[in-house]
Amino acid sequence: MPGYDYDRILIGGRWTEPASPEKVDVVSPATEEIVARIPRVTAADVDRAVDAARESWQRREWRDAPPDERITAVRRLADLLAEHADDLAQRVTSEMGSPITMSKGSQAAAIGLVRSFADAYEKMTLEERRQGPRGPAWILREPVGVVAAISPWNGPLFLSLVKVIPALLTGCSVVAKPALETPLTGFVLGELLQRAGIPDGVVSILPADRDAGQHLVAHPGIDKVTFTGSTAAGRRIAATCGERLKRVSLELGGKSAALALDDVEVDLLVPALLAGSFYNSGQACNALTRLVVHTSRHDEVVDALIDGVKGLVVGDPADPKTQIGPMASATQRARVEGYIEAGRAEGATVACGGGRPADLPRGWYVEPTVFTGVDNAMRIAQEEIFGPVLSVIPFDGGDEAAVAIANDSDYGLHGAVFTADPERALAVARRVESGTFTLNGYLTNTAAPFGGLKASGLGREFGPEGLGEFLEYRTINDPRASA
Repeated sequence: MPGYDYDRILIGGRWTEPASPEKVDVVSPATEEIVARIPRVTAADVDRAVDAARESWQRREWRDAPPDERITAVRRLADLLAEHADDLAQRVTSEMGSPITMSKGSQAAAIGLVRSFADAYEKMTLEERRQGPRGPAWILREPVGVVAAISPWNGPLFLSLVKVIPALLTGCSVVAKPALETPLTGFVLGELLQRAGIPDGVVSILPADRDAGQHLVAHPGIDKVTFTGSTAAGRRIAATCGERLKRVSLELGGKSAALALDDVEVDLLVPALLAGSFYNSGQACNALTRLVVHTSRHDEVVDALIDGVKGLVVGDPADPKTQIGPMASATQRARVEGYIEAGRAEGATVACGGGRPADLPRGWYVEPTVFTGVDNAMRIAQEEIFGPVLSVIPFDGGDEAAVAIANDSDYGLHGAVFTADPERALAVARRVESGTFTLNGYLTNTAAPFGGLKASGLGREFGPEGLGEFLEYRTINDPRASA
């Protein structure tokens, strides 16, 4: 019997029978056994959720509530999430195969994110009286409307909260669509949103497939779409939103480069790469998947890197000692293995890994893999793999050569530089085309805007900039008033 079995979905803040009696199995990536059964969400369920959101929007109860009331509700939700952190972590590990130690850290980060958004919103100026040449004007920042919040399978709760929380704080109504593969934290979130005091109608949570997601994006009752996922899916969503003139923000793929200059401190570089390249078993959009290293330090860096990668513990994600778990699905493992074969076919060398762990016959595992002899034109250096695969690319000459390789990419999400010279690091950082960059490390800063350039997306998440994605400017002129 599965550990979780749900027969209702959250529509308009109420647990509701779905339109279809069909169930969907959720399968553990580690054991390949069924761990949950959930309802199959259909277009009819999406329609009901959007109708509930529009009704709540027109009712104005939530959007006209004083900001302090919304902040209080969100902070109450953060406290409730903290009370359920262990259960949420176990669910993520069960449904996605994320190592339990990482899952627990991710839940702590998610709770901190919720509180950070509440703090940032509390400090925002939402109304301003501005004097113009023909009289004063009120500049208002108001909620954008009904939001479709679509999150991926690789960060089930965290990446949903990145969208749902700023939407709620700003006064929007929300239809959240977690990934069908990783729905379990969404059911807990729905219960906790009710307990936090979010009014009926304001929130729906529909774990659903791509067809339901496409119906949601195209629905005329949606004012804004916020999406995290692949660049290919993001292009389709952007096209739909452009045709209908919906607001849209997209956090998409990456092929981020770590630049190891000729004065790199290897003892600093390797731990950062083990975290930044293999975090979440490499299933992270902002992973450092290209290592651009100066030829004078290449062999030393590669030797230390391989020693570090071979020391990573691959195994049961429920074991606190495990650092690398399985891929989230059989499809994802096949994708990663396809890229490993493509790397070999193009002439790159597998310096370590490259196969399935011999001692793990069950589960969708891939060994953490390092390629050397990589040319930046190869597919493994240009395309997002989304698995535990790192490509080492040598460069010769000055820093501009490393920057040129980093920028020779369709993506521009993240990156890092490693050098003993702080001024040199900042100069390189200013020239790399990425929305986020780290000096001598690997870091995600939830107080600062996060997002990509080029094919890595549109808009920003985190901090006041992330909140601003859910607000519209309005101007009220008053020419007869005195200044």
